[in-house]
Amino acid sequence: MTVTPLNEQYVRLYPLPKHSEGDKHSRGRVLVIAGHLDLPGAALLAGLGALRAGAGVLRIATCRTNAPHLGVAMPEAMVVGCSENSAGEIAIQNGPRLLELANNSDAVLIGPGMLDESSVGQLSSFLVKEAEGPTFILDAAAFTSLREMELPAKQVGRIVCTPHFGEMAKFLDRDRDDIEKNALQAAVETARRLRAVVALKGSSTHVVSFQGDSVLNDQGTIGLATSGSGDTLAGIIAGLIARGAAAFLATAWGVYLHAAAGRNLARQIGPLGLLARQLPNEIPTIMRDLSH
Repeated sequence: MTVTPLNEQYVRLYPLPKHSEGDKHSRGRVLVIAGHLDLPGAALLAGLGALRAGAGVLRIATCRTNAPHLGVAMPEAMVVGCSENSAGEIAIQNGPRLLELANNSDAVLIGPGMLDESSVGQLSSFLVKEAEGPTFILDAAAFTSLREMELPAKQVGRIVCTPHFGEMAKFLDRDRDDIEKNALQAAVETARRLRAVVALKGSSTHVVSFQGDSVLNDQGTIGLATSGSGDTLAGIIAGLIARGAAAFLATAWGVYLHAAAGRNLARQIGPLGLLARQLPNEIPTIMRDLSH
């Protein structure tokens, strides 16, 4: 398989959709389903990523206990409080309401800050099987739960997965060292198995599709290896998909923008110590500069 470098030349060659007019709905609607009782901030980071990537409408579904606080912290979003189960996750009883929201969305991100795979898998399975229309971005436990799920034919090409090496090792039931040594092979195998786009995150990140597309970004920085960084990346990808970018293009651009934001911050503040919440603020300027 030919692996293409994911760099400035690549993203200039394959630009994002342009938006010069229209209302907020014309730039797409993102639904973020995220946040365990103990990890309320993941939903915030993903939401920031989606809006800074240019999405027009953001809705966040999270644990009811945390929802009012999240709504104050992020007034740009409609925040839907969901009843919680004993594991501290969004309960499956919220499924019908979330399905209604998903069917009225262009991109649905599930998984940031969600810890209990059984609960997340039950909810993800229901939404992926029942929803009509949106593209799904499955992160963290929402991704690892896929090993127990058969994706419906209608979702072929409409799934993006964003695992790190540990999550991929769990999904494929292999040692993490094996995944790190054979990252491209693991990403390709998973993309074909799920008929999805896969971004396998690491010091270098492979983005592959089940049709055979493959790009590699090796322009990240050590500072990106920090809590919440993956939540932000997943949100950026969701925002780009909502704007109308195809799943593979949005994922490639999201990975590139995330890495470029890390490099910008490394120049400003140093190689270590950046915060995931700082990454989204870099995205609009990077996109603007790449449009010239």
